[in-house]
Amino acid sequence: MSVWQTLAVSRPLPAVAWVVMSRPAVFNAFDELMITELDAVFAMLEADAQIRVIVLAGEGRHFSAGADLQWMQRASAATVEWNLEDARRFAAMLARIEACSKPTVARVQGAALGGGVGLLCACDIAIAAENSSFAVSEAKFGILPAVIGPYLGNAVGRRQARRLALTATHIDAAEALAIGLVQQLVPADQLDGAVERVVTELLAGGPNAQREIKQLFGQLGTGPITPEVRELTARTIARVRGTDEAREGFSAFLGKRSANWISS
Repeated sequence: MSVWQTLAVSRPLPAVAWVVMSRPAVFNAFDELMITELDAVFAMLEADAQIRVIVLAGEGRHFSAGADLQWMQRASAATVEWNLEDARRFAAMLARIEACSKPTVARVQGAALGGGVGLLCACDIAIAAENSSFAVSEAKFGILPAVIGPYLGNAVGRRQARRLALTATHIDAAEALAIGLVQQLVPADQLDGAVERVVTELLAGGPNAQREIKQLFGQLGTGPITPEVRELTARTIARVRGTDEAREGFSAFLGKRSANWISS
């Protein structure tokens, strides 16, 4: 029996974990329990040395409808102190996903609304079905996308994020691709195949190199490339060039063989 009440966690390959939000009756809307379980499962997978790639998906017709409205109704009647602790748990869960040292892929079908948009923005890569749709819908309920705001802004830029949040407009998959909310669109019946191809590409990269990429890129912003940024990048590559993984990567390439981190 699964230890998770709101998630289905599987390992189709030894190095790949699928985390599937499993509340299809409410379009995978998340509440306090799902937030707690998402945080716990990503912590567990982060600590599992065998896992190299994590796929986040939603069961049924839709990726995620965002916050469960019954949860939000409870929050509206609670104290500011209760709401602060509750919001901190949500913020910590998104930060856990975004900071995961292993590549993360969001598999998006149907609707992604509100916090569901935040979830896909916290992942490194988002692949969506061509018939999917998106909305940052919080303003329609008299609240705002505060916790997901930084992740949305990082994905699409401040101006687009502000437009989406202020208008709460629904956008289709083509517009989501154009503004960078997702990075790839495929027909719905080809979604799993597209995810599998990206997973295969990720497994071909060095796991230490990918950890270093996520750590370095997490420190880089847009704007002027300062002396401090140049020094950071120089020190990073100088250190990584001398690792066992780098030596193996160059040896494998020159020897026309697969690197030792690539499973047969």
